[in-house]
Amino acid sequence: MASLNAITTRKLSTKLTNPIITTPSHIRRRHPSSVFFSTIFNPSNYSLVSTHQKRNLAVVVGAVTDDTEVVPVEDTSSEDKANSSPSSSVGERIENEVDHLQERLISRSINATIVLGFGTLVITKLLTIDHDYWHGWTLYEVIMYAPVHNWVAYEEALKENPVLAKMAISGIVYSIGDWIAQCYEGKSIFEFERMRMFRSGLVGFALHGSLSHYYYQLCEALLPTKSWWVVLAKAAVDQTVWAAVWNSIYFVLLGFLRLESPANIFAELRRTFWPVLTAGWKLWPFAHLITYGVIPLEQRLLWVDCVELIWVTILSTYSNEKKEAQISDATIESKSLESTPEE
Repeated sequence: MASLNAITTRKLSTKLTNPIITTPSHIRRRHPSSVFFSTIFNPSNYSLVSTHQKRNLAVVVGAVTDDTEVVPVEDTSSEDKANSSPSSSVGERIENEVDHLQERLISRSINATIVLGFGTLVITKLLTIDHDYWHGWTLYEVIMYAPVHNWVAYEEALKENPVLAKMAISGIVYSIGDWIAQCYEGKSIFEFERMRMFRSGLVGFALHGSLSHYYYQLCEALLPTKSWWVVLAKAAVDQTVWAAVWNSIYFVLLGFLRLESPANIFAELRRTFWPVLTAGWKLWPFAHLITYGVIPLEQRLLWVDCVELIWVTILSTYSNEKKEAQISDATIESKSLESTPEE
């Protein structure tokens, strides 16, 4: 009887363990625990298998499970993102560069049209001042008489409307001065900022021409003589009182035209007031010895505007230096934020 039970138990244990051992490898790798639990918790097996045999069965299943290599399921979504993000970023970068080149080409075309058109208009006006009298003239006579007759036309404009004529000259000079300043800062002649040049020209047209006209009239009324000490006194007043007033007006008005807050405008004015004033002392005292000692009253602004081509370059550089630095810092910051990977 004991031998019969041993034979029966051996057959049953062989039947129970063989399915686990002979299970295909791909099932064992993927579902070892399901095989184990399906075998252990089968009621038909429990009815015939003793506790000791169950323990032996568990040892066999555990050994098989430990030797089984678990194949993890790889997450391909991250790989797809890693593979797709460089190509998408390259495509966006190329598209942005193409858009930037197009905008740059359009901007340069507009600037070239403005510069060439305005230059052609001015040269044409200057050379054709005597076009009504050209009958029988040679080219040499046209070129020789053009400067003289243009000067006569300017003096007639001063007699008819001196303030408007001086406003127009100051507006042109301040626009050209800002253009020179932008070229001095490294931009090409056709890559200047149009709005910046327009703002500078607007300030020169609206205020510098008219205020300078009345200032020179007042200065001549207060100190009418042309003694050497009067010339020095006028130059000193010009480079202290008038220079401080006009530089402040220029910076404040440009700040408002750039739509900056009053706090930023006056903070910038405090920062640049003394450097700009002292920078003027390197240029204007020598120029004003000619202004107040040689140049007639009505022609002083024209002479000053010629020197202003140098001075406006300095003024415009000081005025736009911090603004462009802020724009550059903002651009660098935005690029750094774009290049930082998202967590």
